Amino acid sequence: MARVTVYNVNKEKVGEVDLNDGVFATEVKPHVIHAVVRMQLANRRAGNACTKTKALVSGGGKKPWRQKGTGRARSGSTRSPLWRKGGTMFGPQPRDYSYQLPKKVRRLALRMALSARLAEENLLVLDAMTLPEIKTKRLVAIMNGLEAGSALVVVPDRDERLEKSARNVPGVKVMPTAGLNVYDVMHYPRLIITQPCIPLLEERLAP
Repeated sequence: MARVTVYNVNKEKVGEVDLNDGVFATEVKPHVIHAVVRMQLANRRAGNACTKTKALVSGGGKKPWRQKGTGRARSGSTRSPLWRKGGTMFGPQPRDYSYQLPKKVRRLALRMALSARLAEENLLVLDAMTLPEIKTKRLVAIMNGLEAGSALVVVPDRDERLEKSARNVPGVKVMPTAGLNVYDVMHYPRLIITQPCIPLLEERLAP
């Protein structure tokens, strides 16, 4: 098992913790992480682009001119895509872009993402991270003291004070353990996990 140092919010060493190799020492395969990130981004797409076909644009109920004898090309409707202000041919319509990968693949990718951050030495374990009140300035001071820069902070449960304090801090996001996902782990260069999260992650992701 990998043993990492546990710090407090002042970046003082307060202990050590062992990490399960099955979760934090998985062989990293970029194509697996890529597949899951693509799935997450596809699932976020709204898919609400919509164009009007010739059946939806207004007008066109009357044939513009008789079929023969005018010398012009025959035409049956002013809503034709060939006409100005006519309908759009083969334009985008509302659709669902979402799809799912097997649960085992998603869990494997998250283990790989965590393992990658640990191997890069970009995973920091804190004993706890709480704020007595919603205070962005205090959170910024903590992040500067930890020299974290842009980071994802993972706490055991939803913490409204932490989340609202981080809302206006560029490059910092706070989320509960249950919401941890591959995209956010890979999006932020640093990963900060509080110690109570580790057994929850190992229980959830252990192979």
